[in-house]
Amino acid sequence: MNKLFFMAAFAVIFSFLQKAEACTGITLKTTNGCTVTARTIEWAGNDIGSNYTIVPRGYHQRSLTPDGKKNGMEFTARYGYIGLAVEQADYVVEGVNEAGLAAGLFYFPDYGEYEPYVEAEKDHTISDFQLVSWILSNFKSIDEMEQAMKDIHVVATDPRSNTVHWRITEQSGRQVVLEIVNRTPKFYENTLGVLTNSPTFDWHLTNLNNYTNLSAGPIKTRKVGDITLTAFGGGGGLHGIPGDMTPPSRFIRAAFFQATAPKFADPQKTVEQAFHILNNFDIPTGIQFTEGQPVPDIPSATQWTVATDLVNRRIYYRTMYNSSIRCFDLNNIDFGKVTFQWAPLDEVKIQPVEILKVK
Repeated sequence: MNKLFFMAAFAVIFSFLQKAEACTGITLKTTNGCTVTARTIEWAGNDIGSNYTIVPRGYHQRSLTPDGKKNGMEFTARYGYIGLAVEQADYVVEGVNEAGLAAGLFYFPDYGEYEPYVEAEKDHTISDFQLVSWILSNFKSIDEMEQAMKDIHVVATDPRSNTVHWRITEQSGRQVVLEIVNRTPKFYENTLGVLTNSPTFDWHLTNLNNYTNLSAGPIKTRKVGDITLTAFGGGGGLHGIPGDMTPPSRFIRAAFFQATAPKFADPQKTVEQAFHILNNFDIPTGIQFTEGQPVPDIPSATQWTVATDLVNRRIYYRTMYNSSIRCFDLNNIDFGKVTFQWAPLDEVKIQPVEILKVK
């Protein structure tokens, strides 16, 4: 990759880091303990060039560094994986490997701080946007990944860009959030299973205490003097839940919607439930722009939504162009023989509409 191409690519990524202010992640369980992770990805500025990447075992990668070259850490895939990437095949932002480990990155502005880049450490340095690829290539458990993280340095490949944080989930259902704050990596056990954006993950957990009044179900009828008060509709116990698109508000909504969702034995029904919950977090394109600003010609700021069944090794997605759910079944892929592939999530960027015939 030449430096001119590198800078052009990162101009796009920089645009993403300025406008992609709203990713929402949830985690659901089946009645028999299977884990399904799901999330949205937002980018309000333009179409982000979303692609899927199929990576075989033995595939060799090398990280970008801030000097504009692919001369950072090298790694070879021990495990094959499927990832959803933005702009370049290297920039996998969500994926799952054949061992049942899932990983994804979420925007984390203003609160994170990576190490400065040291050229002498380049062989142990990886860019933040390639960390998901490294994790999926190398590990089947969180413990393995945490141990290996002690020996690497994560850097931003463009000084203008902001930071991200990561969600990693293993087949057992254990999930952690990785944040690099004050140049120090920190892992949080995420038993709740929800993740949004800034502030830090522990802050969001503390903020949940502001909403102890919320509950599922209706509000009971009560009297105030001689007047009997009744709720206007079902679900009144969640009256007052924050409805704006800020990360703290989305975290609260995601936590309560996830907690009150019905549980199914069937993993596919659980996947479908995850998509229904995340419908509530779709962001209309225009709301992220002030009056008078040009609004890009894209259907939604929520560019795609993905759900992953870790036990059955299936990754499902839909996009702003096509709300039909599509699926990759990793069990049908021989990662020892398949070739590296990189292709658009949507071959045609038009929402299919079925015209019904009346008999």
